[in-house]
Amino acid sequence: MSRTGSQKGTGRIDVRRFADRSALESALVERLVEAFEGPNTGVGVAVMLSGGSTPVPAYGALARRGIRPAADRYVLFSDERHVPSDSEASNFHQTRPLIAALALPETRVLRVRTELPLEEAAADYERRLKAMLDAGVGIGLGLLGLGADGHTASLFSAADLERGAGRLAIAVQRPDGRGAVSVTPRLLARVATPVFVVAGADKRDALERFLAGDPGSVARQAVAACPHVEVWADREAYPA
Repeated sequence: MSRTGSQKGTGRIDVRRFADRSALESALVERLVEAFEGPNTGVGVAVMLSGGSTPVPAYGALARRGIRPAADRYVLFSDERHVPSDSEASNFHQTRPLIAALALPETRVLRVRTELPLEEAAADYERRLKAMLDAGVGIGLGLLGLGADGHTASLFSAADLERGAGRLAIAVQRPDGRGAVSVTPRLLARVATPVFVVAGADKRDALERFLAGDPGSVARQAVAACPHVEVWADREAYPA
């Protein structure tokens, strides 16, 4: 593992490069342990999970290992496809083993209620996010993915970013035609440590654009208000 820094664009970006996907996943497990088992703050700390082929194996490994979260932990999700919660395409479904291992009260697991119509699901998610934040709960670690097209969460375009102004969550139409609910740049600005988890050669160009501060990188614009962002990447995604 190596660490480099990037100062291009708004805020500071630190890059951690790992020899391979396995090393990245192992480090992610340890980081999640720190996030969930850290000191009890008395007011609450949320961890934001993302879906995707890179972090999901780490969630499973952590569930098998076992974890004892602090009593004040919450879980929220960066985004969710508008599919049943037991669908293989559901981020919530993909994280079920970890959610079960955490054994948090249901009220502390803020899933997107995809049984509601899309716009209602987004409004409901925003209400619950706002209530959590208004209660003084902070968002500590926030995991994000980076698509080969430069998207993050379910923010795919400049129009999605614009519609998210002043909002914590919005309904989105994905390029594949599916609906989704996504957090917004405003919500991401409340995350203490946003961490992009990136693996695979197919992400290399998108990561280069992100680190260069390309205005066409939706992911980079989504975290423009974040003072500090981390990128965890394997050598295939970040060979430099």
